[in-house]
Amino acid sequence: MQSRAGKCGIVRISISSLIGLFIAFAISGCSTPSAPIKAKLASGISVVTPFDGANVTSPFTLTASATTCASQPVVSMSYSIDGGQAIAEPASFNAQVTTTTGPHILHVRCLGQDVSSEVLMTINVSSNPTTTPAAATAATPTFSVPSGTYSNAQAVSIASATTGSTIYFTTDGTVPSTSSTPYSGPVTVASSMTLQAIATAPDYTNSAVAQASYSISAPKSPSTPSGPSIPSYAISQQEIQLLPSWRIKHDPGTSGTSTGSMTLVSDPSLSGQAAKFYTTFSNAGGELYSVSYGNDTDSKNFVYDAQVWIAAGSTLSNLEMDNNQVMRNGDTVIYAFQCSGYANVWEFTTNAGTRTQPQAKWIKSTAPCNPSKWTRDVWHHIQISTSRDDMGNVTYHSVWFDGVESPINQTVNSDFSLGWALGVLVANFQVDGLGTSGSSTLYLDHFTMYRW
Repeated sequence: MQSRAGKCGIVRISISSLIGLFIAFAISGCSTPSAPIKAKLASGISVVTPFDGANVTSPFTLTASATTCASQPVVSMSYSIDGGQAIAEPASFNAQVTTTTGPHILHVRCLGQDVSSEVLMTINVSSNPTTTPAAATAATPTFSVPSGTYSNAQAVSIASATTGSTIYFTTDGTVPSTSSTPYSGPVTVASSMTLQAIATAPDYTNSAVAQASYSISAPKSPSTPSGPSIPSYAISQQEIQLLPSWRIKHDPGTSGTSTGSMTLVSDPSLSGQAAKFYTTFSNAGGELYSVSYGNDTDSKNFVYDAQVWIAAGSTLSNLEMDNNQVMRNGDTVIYAFQCSGYANVWEFTTNAGTRTQPQAKWIKSTAPCNPSKWTRDVWHHIQISTSRDDMGNVTYHSVWFDGVESPINQTVNSDFSLGWALGVLVANFQVDGLGTSGSSTLYLDHFTMYRW
């Protein structure tokens, strides 16, 4: 579902843009993935640098692209060293790759709808020649309390393994330097914040920046609701951010352009692995991240539940969080919901046309929301409760932001005849830019969809 193209009011979305966002999910059946092959060109993969058998130094530049993947339209690419953790990339990318010295196998993979193919290349990594031994680097500081959510204040000690080191830290999201506050004892974390620190020492270069993120929330009383009521028999798809085959593309229904990348990171995270979404844009372009998380024609109640982190310096107008389902009759129900920086409220969509000639429109709720006002560098808990009937009429019940409920209680028709695969469930996470150009970094963790 596209995000708004104007500054306020109801916006009409062309159905051609809507179909273009998820056309891959209309393809039924499954092709057999191509076997890995060792070649410069394979099923549309082109590796410009390095060449097979190259001698390189670390880090080295990997430049690759793909037009098709095993005769299917390419969705995204990835690379890994010796079959290790794969790093997701768009269909054309430049990456700086760091690895150990010695021989390695470089895997460059393309992903299409139900297909994949990869190139295997041998490289030999040698150390960078130096004329003067480099100064040792001070050990990166460590924190006595790991990142996470706590119900009371924490006393966090910071240490470095380098003897005689001095530690400097910040709590306001800025990168620490020797002009920052020097560490002299445990730091009291009484509210949600990001703690960053560096270590310095004579004859050492400054350490890397250490970071820990804390969310402090007072325990709720038993009479205070903490979120939507979910029955014990509900089906839950947990940690959706870890699913493979996320699709990354510009939303053609938004103005301007955008590019995006998605990687898994351990910091910041709550589960141990959060998804990092880095988006660049021009003229308020929007980038759509989507993934199929199951198949279910009959469930009628859904809760979109996710932890979202917006990094300091990010520029965005709308943050869209959608769920999509193909019912037993073959029609698609679109549960589209966004925090609008233009209207400063939560918005939802309706089909203002017919099943076969739909007109998707955004409708304003009365619940306030603007992503530019969300506190940066902390985790925010978002829960969206929706349901439908057999005719594709969707009720948007409530949205919870950090445990605070905003009732919506609006029922609209959201039934579209799009020809998607029967029963497919698709989750979306879309980031729209603000202004002529800029970028944003968002993280998604504990992403769960409940249904019953």
